[in-house]
Amino acid sequence: MSPAEVPDPDRVQPTAFSHEDEAKRYSMAEVERAQSAPDDAEEKGEHADYGKVDQEVAKYSSAAQIEISPEESTRLRKLIDRRVLVVMIITYFLQAIDKGTLSFSSIMGLPKDTGMLTPDGKISQDFSWLTTCIYITILVVEYPQNYIIARVPVAKYLGFCIIAWGATLACHAACKNFVGLVVVRTILGLFESSCQPAFVILSAMWYKREEQASRVTYWYMMNGAQQIVGGLLAYCFTLITDGPLKSWQWLFLAYGVISAIFGVFVLWWMPDSPMRAKCFSEEDKHLMVERVRGNQTGLQNRVFKKEQVWDAVTDPQTWCYAAIQFTTTLPTSGLGAFANLIISGNLGFSNLQTQLLSMVLGFYIVIVLLGSVWLVKKFNQNIFTMLGFIVPSFVGTILLMTLPNKTFSQHVGLLICYYITLSFWAAQTLGLSMMSRNVGGQTKKSIVVATNFIFWAAGNAIGPQVFLSREAPKYFTAFATHLGCYVLLVIVLVFFRFYLVRQNKKKDDLAASGVSEAQDGRLAHAFEDLTDRENPNFRYVY
Repeated sequence: MSPAEVPDPDRVQPTAFSHEDEAKRYSMAEVERAQSAPDDAEEKGEHADYGKVDQEVAKYSSAAQIEISPEESTRLRKLIDRRVLVVMIITYFLQAIDKGTLSFSSIMGLPKDTGMLTPDGKISQDFSWLTTCIYITILVVEYPQNYIIARVPVAKYLGFCIIAWGATLACHAACKNFVGLVVVRTILGLFESSCQPAFVILSAMWYKREEQASRVTYWYMMNGAQQIVGGLLAYCFTLITDGPLKSWQWLFLAYGVISAIFGVFVLWWMPDSPMRAKCFSEEDKHLMVERVRGNQTGLQNRVFKKEQVWDAVTDPQTWCYAAIQFTTTLPTSGLGAFANLIISGNLGFSNLQTQLLSMVLGFYIVIVLLGSVWLVKKFNQNIFTMLGFIVPSFVGTILLMTLPNKTFSQHVGLLICYYITLSFWAAQTLGLSMMSRNVGGQTKKSIVVATNFIFWAAGNAIGPQVFLSREAPKYFTAFATHLGCYVLLVIVLVFFRFYLVRQNKKKDDLAASGVSEAQDGRLAHAFEDLTDRENPNFRYVY
């Protein structure tokens, strides 16, 4: 069949595969049973409309859902993990540690060497702009970035961006003043803006719905891992006291070179999609496509559909995901950029102690994120889990604002309070995984993801600005702003759960009234690039 031909749904048969290892090969009898359908079916929606299915997807998909055994699905998932998940985890770790270099370098002499100290020796407000400028760039490029990601080989594009941001990070070592740092960090934001949107697309493309929460959490918890490893490495770099470069310059140079080398590896190792994965057999590619049929969020479609743009803009989901990101990244970015300054300045720990204590913070973040995904797996309650993890953030922030800070025991107590304020990260991570699971239609998804990360960037851009230099080291305005974010986040989550429950009930009522498309067990329309609201058979997770 030529690429231009549209397959007859009554005659679609799976590709004939070799069965060298019958224990690991799929039963062709099961495929035939799943694809058999009454030829005289009169009901609308009995077969897939291949005019709406991407040609590459149509080549590897069947006419209807096929049953894949749990053992076979596990085998395929492990193959995908080795090629896709490992790359996402390492890439995000490198990006997180690249971003963490600014916080670590803040107590390694960078502000002094680049003229960002006030006359009384405090960090000037210019330092905040080194974080803000990255996210202003992301605000500008996020929609074009998502348009590109949806239409190019995503793994190749990701590899290119990793190489580019590695080179840009290394250039930080050559900066002598604030202007030079702003320039390189703005360019850094341009290339780093591809990472998370690409990961959301990849998670939905390769993984089943029930697997996506854990996969998103695995790569997102690299924020905690970078605190652990980054703190240890930063301490090692602080031991460099002489030579042609300062310790913070070696820090940027080393991380930049490592990132660029890894980008070359990604170009070689990571497949662009299940259909283009030369590293897998034809049979495995077919089954990998069929594994994600049940997601009903589509797999790939490069046709831009204007009607899906309107669907995205008018869907309350879009703005709930955006609000979740804004209300969590605003506290995150400020706490991330000023973490070491808070611990060393406000809580009175030495530079060495600060670098090592940041490792403890990393362990706490990893525990929070793994704990949240465990609770979701056990109780299948995403939004209730998110709400539960916001409570410690309220407690920690209020105590930081109200408790005295004079004795060593109070320093330790306030340090623990600072750690638990970051519990809200569970909401940020689960919000991303819900977006990958709940949004159907490739054009709609690109709009929702872009909007999500524009608000993500806005929160990150504003976050450091609420840490006013005149309020150092207590930063009362910053923590009061964080409390406002947590209150707004709770309101959004309560509404969001109500909305999703109501939408599912409407679709259940359609099924109960006899509408066949609302109870299609064959999932014949799963790859037709329907949006979640267009597809009456789609149900939301909450």
